[in-house]
Amino acid sequence: MNDEDLRLAPRTRAADLLAWAAEQGRTPVAEGPLHAVLALLELGESRMHDGWPELTSDAVEHLLYERLHLYVQPEPEEDPLAYGEAVRLLIDHQRAARRLNAKRQERLHAEAEWQGEVAAGLLRRADLVTWPRLYALLLHAHGVDVADGSAVRDWLTGFGGLAEEERLAAYEALVPAGWLDEPDEQGWGPGRVLSVGMATDGARRLLEQGLMRRSYRNLAELTALGRPMPDELTGDFGHFEDAAVDAALDLFGEWTVPGLPRLLVAEFPELAPEPGQEEIDAYLTQLPAEE
Repeated sequence: MNDEDLRLAPRTRAADLLAWAAEQGRTPVAEGPLHAVLALLELGESRMHDGWPELTSDAVEHLLYERLHLYVQPEPEEDPLAYGEAVRLLIDHQRAARRLNAKRQERLHAEAEWQGEVAAGLLRRADLVTWPRLYALLLHAHGVDVADGSAVRDWLTGFGGLAEEERLAAYEALVPAGWLDEPDEQGWGPGRVLSVGMATDGARRLLEQGLMRRSYRNLAELTALGRPMPDELTGDFGHFEDAAVDAALDLFGEWTVPGLPRLLVAEFPELAPEPGQEEIDAYLTQLPAEE
């Protein structure tokens, strides 16, 4: 697999942006949230100029209101408002680069500030978590060293040995412990588990599609230069799709706990079920009929 040709994962210019902020004497912005913001903006189909995403009101709202809560889980010591701060830093950088006029800078700054506050609230909502985010919270709540892959796997193995009722109770316990806000009145039952699985499946597929679109845009540049297409794209697309799946899992891990999403898919699918249509239909048939 020629990764340099396929160029699936975004190569953000976070380091350049942090260096610019330091030169300007600005308050530092956390590097992790900045990487996530730049990558999600690019994968959300923002137009790119010299490696920087084009900022619009729609792009800012799409990022902070619709996408962020699908993918990122701040670490316990990390401020969830850092994502909005990262967007505002990018806005100011683009103004300095004359990509924005003063009026657009002011408007986008105001939108990013309040949308960043909204995003911080969405990250606490129990009804919006995905499996990698939920298990990242559980690992932090139970004091697991998330930098130790063996410790993460061992904890998941132990958690998988619990009865389903005990696992649901562990999800519920995140609320009184202060990790999540109160869910709706349904709490953690089969419907909630189903919705988390559906959200996770949809989020990962969106990420895979964004990575593939990004790769195709870069491959168009190769074609324009007269270079041949990589072998993975000249016939069977299976290898390319597999590479996108792997890249999506890696990114999901960067934004939650490294390696966790892959473990949930490959080794512990029973802990993070992603229902198909058959499971969804079976659940719906059990619901009481509406009067």
